[in-house]
Amino acid sequence: MTVKAIVPFGDPILRKIARPVDTVNARAMKILDDMAETLYDSEGRAGLAAPQIGILRRLIVMDCGEGLIELINPEIVEMDGEQMGPEACLSYPGYYGYVKRANKVKVKTLNRQGQTVILEGEDYLARCMQHEIDHLNGILFVDHVRDGWLYHEETHQRIQLFPVIGLSNTGV
Repeated sequence: MTVKAIVPFGDPILRKIARPVDTVNARAMKILDDMAETLYDSEGRAGLAAPQIGILRRLIVMDCGEGLIELINPEIVEMDGEQMGPEACLSYPGYYGYVKRANKVKVKTLNRQGQTVILEGEDYLARCMQHEIDHLNGILFVDHVRDGWLYHEETHQRIQLFPVIGLSNTGV
């Protein structure tokens, strides 16, 4: 397993739509393994999508405190309720913003055996699933920020969101 570099905001790959994984094979599993290693090397983070390491494939790894979850070609099939809360992103290091998301989601995905499974998430897990699936569609959490501000993780000092979104749309 290899720790990969995280693609920073402003890189056009973050705005591209990831392609489906055609076959769950050794290559897909190697990417998932590298993604898990990269996620666990990034303290305090819950999820990572393949475009964040420069790979335009529909792969996600997450750990919201209950162990590693891998998603292959995930799609949200059901959403319910709403929640508002802070979100951060490995591609936007040091900042967070307040985002409204569904409180419950149901996701259809493949597992490592290539079998279709349904995963349900609520609260923080639901937030994480939505955030990471957005990455596969070229959507970033800054696109959902409600109050127009990003906040520094340590100082909580705020910066206007509009110039940041301009940087993240480079090359779109």
